[in-house]
Amino acid sequence: MRQTDFSYTVAKFGGTSVADYQAMQRCADIVLADPAVRLVVVSASSGVTNLLVELAKGQLTEAERLDHLAQIARIQYQILDQLQRPAQLAADIDDLLVQMDKLSKQRLGGLANGAISDALLALGECCSSALFAELLRQRNEQSLCFDARRVMRTDNHFGKAEPDLTALKQLLEQHLQPLLQANRVVTQGFIGADSEGNTTTLGRGGSDFSAALMAEALQAEVLAVWTDVDGIYSCDPRLVTTARPIPELSFDEAAEMATFGAKVLHPATILPAVRCGSAVFVGKSRAPEQGGTWIRKEVATSPGFRALSLRKQQTLLTVHSLNMLHARGFLAELFAILAKHRISVDLITTSEVSVALTIDDTGSSGSGASLITPELKQELATMCRVEVTEQLALVAVIGNQLATTAGIAKQVFEVLEPFNVRMICQGASPHNLCFLVDAQEAEPVVQQLHRTLLDD
Repeated sequence: MRQTDFSYTVAKFGGTSVADYQAMQRCADIVLADPAVRLVVVSASSGVTNLLVELAKGQLTEAERLDHLAQIARIQYQILDQLQRPAQLAADIDDLLVQMDKLSKQRLGGLANGAISDALLALGECCSSALFAELLRQRNEQSLCFDARRVMRTDNHFGKAEPDLTALKQLLEQHLQPLLQANRVVTQGFIGADSEGNTTTLGRGGSDFSAALMAEALQAEVLAVWTDVDGIYSCDPRLVTTARPIPELSFDEAAEMATFGAKVLHPATILPAVRCGSAVFVGKSRAPEQGGTWIRKEVATSPGFRALSLRKQQTLLTVHSLNMLHARGFLAELFAILAKHRISVDLITTSEVSVALTIDDTGSSGSGASLITPELKQELATMCRVEVTEQLALVAVIGNQLATTAGIAKQVFEVLEPFNVRMICQGASPHNLCFLVDAQEAEPVVQQLHRTLLDD
């Protein structure tokens, strides 16, 4: 990423970018090359969060629990050793590892408590931020590690907490912003605290969201998201070998891609940028010279087909009730129940007596728990017959004016002729055309669509 004249740049580094000492050194190169970067938001080192999620479930044997803790400690100590083990930092890391042991033991004992799980999950970011701040100091930079829980105020919905934007802005201006002029401040993504001081998490992928919210509160002109890929591609290059990086995207296009499966950005990342007008840059921390993708309000080109996204582990929830026939209020009641259980619906189609909707069931809470709970099914059963179909995948065609350009649907559905399409949604947005297919057919569908619509 080239240096800019912007007043503030918030840099966020993902787990692979801070995976080990060498990776952190590359991140430090990026930070120190740009004086505008004053706030750095980090994820836990690669692999740590997955290990903590398993510990938080409380379903391991004692031997497995100790092995998971040993793996986490090994990751932290390898970085700590190469930092020459400063006494205070070593004591801090040891204390965090002791907390992991204590909290995971409580979960293993069957204590089902969301506050305990979130406190455990947060410790990965606490380790990586402390280590990275020390690395910057050892490179003669004035740097400090700041606890994000002092400013990221949320509700107490553990596992997927909702930030309080007003409180965040006030607390950030009071406690964090005064530190930025004299320091490179390193803080944690993904974590916050409720009004009682309990640690909360924003859900898997919440580090991007944290960085975006902090950038908004600071009125930063750039949010730079550094990851393991050199920008956003026309499709996941692991699925489509001919996928190509996209130099720039509009906010609308990027929001659709993030929402419907592009894993480079958390779906909620774009909204704060839209609200404050910050540009978003996505680049590869291992090779920053390769450039990346800029996401802006205005872009030079707006092609009909821009990209494809794929989101696996989707659930189709179909409800049937004769009470819908020529009646009012059924949908309101249905969505009130879903809202009560904090279920976000992606696609929806209706008939006179049925409603079909899709739910992303990939573990939207920090602990990886399924959203389709027995309690939800039981409550829905009081008003309708419920069918749950799993092992589906959502494919999204991303572009511009898709609902109003003649021939668009024909081009897409000619490709889909050999495949069984479970649900189609078009028209709600000019930037996407979405459909469900069986999970085992998802990759062939995406590959054929890319060949037909996007390959030169």
